[in-house]
Amino acid sequence: MKRLYYIVSLTLALYACQGRLEPVVPVAETANSSEDIDGFIRETMRTKGDFRWSMASDQLIWQALRESDGILSIGYKPASMSADLRETIHTIDITAANWRQARQQLFELAFAEERKLNPALTAADLEAFAETTLPVMDLRVSSIETIRKLRQSNAVRYVEPMGYQPGQASGSRAKTASSSGCGSNIADIPLFEGQDYNTVSPNTKSPWHHPFHGIRDGWSRSTGAGMNVLLIDTGVSNDQDNLGSAFNQGSSSGRRVEKLVTLGKAWPWSSAETPNDGCGHGTSMAGVLTGPRGTDGAAVGVAYNAGLVSVRAAVDVVLNESREMKGVADAYVLAGNRADVKITSMSLGTPLYNSQVADAVRYAYNRGKLMFCAGGTSFGWSAGWVGVIFPASMDEVQAVTGVKDNLNQRCDACHDGSQIDFVVVMEKASNGRHIPTLAMSGNPPSTVGGSSAATATTAGMAALVWAQNPGQTREQVVEKLVRASSNYPNRSGNFGWGRINVNAALGGVSQ
Repeated sequence: MKRLYYIVSLTLALYACQGRLEPVVPVAETANSSEDIDGFIRETMRTKGDFRWSMASDQLIWQALRESDGILSIGYKPASMSADLRETIHTIDITAANWRQARQQLFELAFAEERKLNPALTAADLEAFAETTLPVMDLRVSSIETIRKLRQSNAVRYVEPMGYQPGQASGSRAKTASSSGCGSNIADIPLFEGQDYNTVSPNTKSPWHHPFHGIRDGWSRSTGAGMNVLLIDTGVSNDQDNLGSAFNQGSSSGRRVEKLVTLGKAWPWSSAETPNDGCGHGTSMAGVLTGPRGTDGAAVGVAYNAGLVSVRAAVDVVLNESREMKGVADAYVLAGNRADVKITSMSLGTPLYNSQVADAVRYAYNRGKLMFCAGGTSFGWSAGWVGVIFPASMDEVQAVTGVKDNLNQRCDACHDGSQIDFVVVMEKASNGRHIPTLAMSGNPPSTVGGSSAATATTAGMAALVWAQNPGQTREQVVEKLVRASSNYPNRSGNFGWGRINVNAALGGVSQ
């Protein structure tokens, strides 16, 4: 969607480089550890402004497989067809003869090479995840020769280690999860009337940041009724009845919450994953987005009459497992295929571009979906060198970050940059207080911040605008949001169009 508006020259230059689909000559590189891989990635990002696995050697990709979960993502195409599927990805029928032939050719190539190392390997063992829509396959690969031969094939679009992410050597997954959005969604006491929230009828807490965006005033014009927002996150808690049996209460009515899961099993012998949130992040995002305007004293969401489709696609906020990448890709395909969903919100991400997820984002984009993604919130190894994260960095999505209530500083952990489209006030400069939302259970609110909270807030505002104008196109809705933003018509280099006043976007007076 950024293609619709002025983009600073640096972003254009980067996109021009990224958009070339000619084969990239791999850089000769020998990696002995994840620290070596991370060093190569950092240096490439520093010198070239971006990193793609097409820039890496066969050796580096193979080593990245060994340092992660060993799953290789392979985008394919008929040999005679262009590798550029950005405009046509949503029209492809992978069951058509030419697509089936391309896939089978590559599968047999990989199978033959892998059996040289493991003669007992079966075809079922080779394939990690089934795929029904996108021209991609995910294989468990051990041999560097498999990688070399696949990359030489003119039927291959990309070959990438699906689950490798920088920083994996710096600590355990549990440490990463706890520092990146999980484990903190419990009631935050005390919160104060007039400082942290204001009580609005019938008996609900409107977070302190709502007036900065004209949300309370905007509710007289739209409440999101008739819209469904698909939230791609860590699920919602089974113990939070405001996202279950009490989703309709008070001024919230006539809507439904749907709980789905696209996250695959951790191990073949594991139990199937469920839509339940074991992290806490998804529950807090659902509260910011669609929490009911009820009678129980809980925090209300921006679009309190919109329906919610919660898709549990990941374990935590950082996408650092192959099954999470697959879960996110499947969630975007799901959104693309649902006529009743117009808006998606995702506050998950990764520093590195992932071609399979990009395929899925473009699939949904080409089917008319308006997608909001978090620009990034720093933690541990990502602090100080990672800019706007993926997929917020894609042109097809609206990237959002958070700012302080002084209106001129990003939040303490938020990322900014030329790819940001909108900002949301979500952190108090005086005390670092974040915005109230739904906790894992009960009615007393927790608080949540970062670009995550900013993204869910913005998706909620978009739902208000589209609900008021259901016959309009995605582009018309975005134009309303842009024109009602604080930086319009002069887009900022770090904060995009700035802070939306949704009341103005709905036809009210900007305060």
